[in-house]
Amino acid sequence: MGVRNGMLYHILGLLSVLAFVYMSFGGLRFRFEEGSEVAFVQRNGTQFVVDGKAFYVNGWNSYWLMFQSVDVDSRHRVREMLKTGAKMGLTVCRTWGFNDGGYHALQTSPGRFDEQAFKALDYVIAEAGQQGIRLLLSLVNNLEGLGGKPQYVKWAWQDGVGLSSSDDSFFFDPSIRSYFKNYIKTILTRKNTITGIEYRNDPTVFGWELINEPRCMSDPSGDTLQEWIEEMSAFVKLIDKNHLVTVGLEGFYGPHDPKSSTVNPGYWASQVGSDFIRNSKISNIDFTSVHIYGDQWSYKQEFEDQLKFVSKWMLSHIEDGDEVLHKPVLFSEYGLSQRIQNFSASDREKIHKTILDIIYKSAKRNKSGAGTLIWQFLVDGINEFSDEYGIVPGGNSSTYSLLVEQSCRLAKVKGWPQQDVKFKQVC
Repeated sequence: MGVRNGMLYHILGLLSVLAFVYMSFGGLRFRFEEGSEVAFVQRNGTQFVVDGKAFYVNGWNSYWLMFQSVDVDSRHRVREMLKTGAKMGLTVCRTWGFNDGGYHALQTSPGRFDEQAFKALDYVIAEAGQQGIRLLLSLVNNLEGLGGKPQYVKWAWQDGVGLSSSDDSFFFDPSIRSYFKNYIKTILTRKNTITGIEYRNDPTVFGWELINEPRCMSDPSGDTLQEWIEEMSAFVKLIDKNHLVTVGLEGFYGPHDPKSSTVNPGYWASQVGSDFIRNSKISNIDFTSVHIYGDQWSYKQEFEDQLKFVSKWMLSHIEDGDEVLHKPVLFSEYGLSQRIQNFSASDREKIHKTILDIIYKSAKRNKSGAGTLIWQFLVDGINEFSDEYGIVPGGNSSTYSLLVEQSCRLAKVKGWPQQDVKFKQVC
């Protein structure tokens, strides 16, 4: 009798544990679509698709998710942010999949990784899956925020193998390229300690972004950056056949593109070493990435002129996606700084609405405008990650309402196959 009771208690205990694990993490595989496995986001011509049906992106940036997940006492902010996004009907969050050197670094030196920080990224991916959110993970920064190009160059000099002290040597130094390839391989083949799934096999990952806002000022021709993109995109695809890849471009037209003088915000934009059309044509690049910062790029313009620029900028790139590249165009950052002269919340709302309306019209016409990701969303209590674009969506009713409306009307255009139950609750 005692043995039987002991076995019974053991079985009940085991079932309880399994139920907890399922509810906590196993169940996340059914948050997207009840009763079926989660499918990867793929590309069909100029459209994102899931299970063969159109998938339009309405989402946001929160670059700080991994950083806030390292300490257990701040992880609740990550869950809160992802739950808020899900509540708004958002489906994709862009966040940093890197932290090179410095505090809470994921990569402490070339090829050396901090397991606590890696478990923080595990948590971000697992929690995103739990909330039905997909992640666009950026792999390195062009600037020094959380390491970036400068940290890689510094490591090469410390190792005595650096060819140049220029940050742009990140793109052409063989040793640094080797450092970065090792990083890519480590990230893509990482087995999540929570879900047990390698990142490259996890459909919670929407795709990989090679680098945030790449510029190679030392080579305005664009050749250096082009070669780097070709090499790194091919390397990602060699390891990961499941996920989409993008560059992380701002969208500037190169010096030999006729649009450099008619669409770019200024002559300077054609001299930064990137080239929207040329970079995006690379076969291993699945979709284009474009940013929208008329306030930064043409800061002397009046607000109405900035609105006109935003429309022209977006329509030009959507046209490129349809007629030249034949790939989806994702506007992966947009916003209006509250530090500009005469800033008003109503102007910010006009910018946001203009951007969202253009995407909605593109979706209705089956054009290449595939979605937007607002920069950036925060939760209360993380002011150190804020900037002049930061918004706490729960505390900004106009932004909250605009994005919920966008979620609902995009859902009605085609219907998002994974989100039926979710959108009945949101819309």
